[in-house]
Amino acid sequence: MRKLSVFALLILTMLPWSCEAVSANDLRQFVRGSWNDIRKAHAGKPTVVHFWGVTCGPCRTEMPNWGKLLAQRSDLNLVVINADLVPNEPAAVTAMLAETGLASAENWTFGDGFVERLRYEIDPHWRGDIPRTMLIERDGATTTVEGVADLDRVRDWLDAQNANAQR
Repeated sequence: MRKLSVFALLILTMLPWSCEAVSANDLRQFVRGSWNDIRKAHAGKPTVVHFWGVTCGPCRTEMPNWGKLLAQRSDLNLVVINADLVPNEPAAVTAMLAETGLASAENWTFGDGFVERLRYEIDPHWRGDIPRTMLIERDGATTTVEGVADLDRVRDWLDAQNANAQR
């Protein structure tokens, strides 16, 4: 038993201390009305809302790129929502957020088993495909990017939003 404790302590000391952690308590539950809450909280600010899932293959590839973009751009107002069709264990969600550098983003997870109702509140035409990204301008105008987002396009959009704010 003592050997196991020493081994565990050794492993912990080898972990990078700069690694951000996110706990299940940090995940906000996305339920009926949450979409309106997010829109109100970010009103007047260019905001990127990214929908992803633990079981989504393209999301696993794309999420680290979102983490890098968040680290590079202090002007990125990013909301990340786990929108898997099947409920995920909070540990799986938080682990993926930490692994991809998204622990510091505003993180939500679908908290209602009736996901169709949640998706309908966001976009009545959305059938659940992820990844999905919504670019919301200061005036509330929204552009939806289905599938893996071109992050160069997101950077250009963000630059244009900043330029418009300075006029």
